[in-house]
Amino acid sequence: MKTNDFDFYLPKALIAQTPLEDRSSSRMLVVDKAEKTYRDYHFSDILDFLRTDDIIVRNNTRVIPARLFGIKKATDNNTQKDGHCEVLLLRDLGNNIWETLVGNAKIVKLNTIISFGQGQLKARCIKVKEMGIRHFEMIYEGIFMEVLDESGNMPLPPYIKEKLEDRERYQTVYSRIEGSAAVPTAGLHFTEELIEKIKAKGCKFADLTLHIGLGTFKPVSADNVDEHIMHSEYYQMSEQTAKLLNKAKENGQRIIAVGTTSVRTIETVYNRYGCFKECTGSTDIFIYPGYKFKATDAIITNFHLPKSTLIMMISAFGGKDLIFEAYSHAIEEKYRFFSFGDSMFIY
Repeated sequence: MKTNDFDFYLPKALIAQTPLEDRSSSRMLVVDKAEKTYRDYHFSDILDFLRTDDIIVRNNTRVIPARLFGIKKATDNNTQKDGHCEVLLLRDLGNNIWETLVGNAKIVKLNTIISFGQGQLKARCIKVKEMGIRHFEMIYEGIFMEVLDESGNMPLPPYIKEKLEDRERYQTVYSRIEGSAAVPTAGLHFTEELIEKIKAKGCKFADLTLHIGLGTFKPVSADNVDEHIMHSEYYQMSEQTAKLLNKAKENGQRIIAVGTTSVRTIETVYNRYGCFKECTGSTDIFIYPGYKFKATDAIITNFHLPKSTLIMMISAFGGKDLIFEAYSHAIEEKYRFFSFGDSMFIY
């Protein structure tokens, strides 16, 4: 299977640069796998496609302001000069140590100290790795997330050029657990009001956490799909969520995943244990056509990048031909694409 099989042309004008004022007013393309059809709706119409006993799985991760702009101070021996660099927080390694991706990484050596903001946050390089990866010890006073909130910027995807006026618009309304470098975009369409209507219908929400890394934005570079090395992401499933999902499987209720990150998590857990259970871990699951879904009955998702692992996952779930027909329709009808764009419901 070739990576180029998942390429398509997308006019730049269709890449959404700003979120809609009303989250649930986004358009929704409903794809029926059995009937091999697709129809145009708005996300607020999702109620019409939900059953009273559906379990809706959502990722409650919260995006942190992980993009930092800092100044590297010259060393005492004056062999290095001051320099500006960008640091992107990738993963919390514990004990105030973070794995990061550094722009202009050549100026960051072992023991280099970088100062961010007004100096309230500093970072000392304790490990140098390849491809611009550096491990930093964070130096600060007080609570780290509060200091980071003052010093950092939201790590918007590279295809979004507009300035984000309100940070909360790059969060889901149900985000709780801090740690992501990106928002689980399918969840952006939910409002508190819509969530209450869904609950009133009888549906239940099952929350889990998967912290999204930057690998989610990377297109597949290998020529052959099965040669791609998938990025790893941390996940956590609670006992309460595991019980809800196990009961749903036993009773034949639908499990609806909000976003590809929810899919990754529930498929990973079910593959590992043959059921759902309280657990934490990391997953590098790579889902592409040929994969047999064991835990997912329907998916709410956004429109994804060409040649990305996400379009491959959706093609595996909905069937490549049908999904690409639906994408062609969406482009023709000028749907909005990517993070701040419109949605799909595939069942």
